[in-house]
Amino acid sequence: MKNGITFEEYLKKENLSKNTLASYLWTAKYFTEHYDCASKENLLAYKGYLMEYYKPKTVNLRIQGLNKYLCFIGKKTLQLKFVKVQQKNFLENVISNADYQFLKAKLKADGNLEWYFVVWFLAATGARVSELVQIKVEHVKAGYFDLYCKGGKLRRLYIPATLKNEASGWLESINRTFGYLFLNRFGERITTRGIAQQLKNYARKYGLDEKVVYPHSFRHRYAKSFLEKYNDIALLADLMGHESIETTRIYLRKTASEQQNIVDTVVTW
Repeated sequence: MKNGITFEEYLKKENLSKNTLASYLWTAKYFTEHYDCASKENLLAYKGYLMEYYKPKTVNLRIQGLNKYLCFIGKKTLQLKFVKVQQKNFLENVISNADYQFLKAKLKADGNLEWYFVVWFLAATGARVSELVQIKVEHVKAGYFDLYCKGGKLRRLYIPATLKNEASGWLESINRTFGYLFLNRFGERITTRGIAQQLKNYARKYGLDEKVVYPHSFRHRYAKSFLEKYNDIALLADLMGHESIETTRIYLRKTASEQQNIVDTVVTW
């Protein structure tokens, strides 16, 4: 505790996501329990431990949490540098447009309309699965869903007109006028884990590669398809809620299978 407030209270002022808050608190707790003081030597030792056992992205998340803690205790000058994350020159495990359209068509033909719309909403709004489960019937009527991101920034998740119109017709047919859009069999809001598992089930059922049928894959599909039709990376960064346009640049790259197809076609010598 410092100046009468706890580290948790200090972090909550930054409007962090629940997962990020938990991660930062865990990191600070682990460090204080395993190291006797916040010295440069101890901090570098902890960083070395992280680099040995975790992937670079996880290491950087832990370092970010620890740096927040160092600011909190007044030792900002001891903050650690992040490790370099080697970015791949291709996108992995992104569902192709053909497979996406195939899955959507199969779900509709089989009468699985709720899952037909789950897939469509993921791919046509660019929503993270944690955002998808927050969408309500009222948002469909409005045609958008306002989300408050890190630092209190507002991001508007737009629901395209074709999707809005068809989803409205479906909701009318099942007499749904309010509340969360996607529900489980008990009539409660569906969980992110439930969505991920059910998508895997449908991938197996329809003979699709399970590695490309997961919630975030459809967000990747949204980004790839958007840039193919409207090449404005700054707008896409805003729509996806990326803090830096550099994060969005990955979608300018080809997927591994696209690279393979191009090489197979072009390299004939």
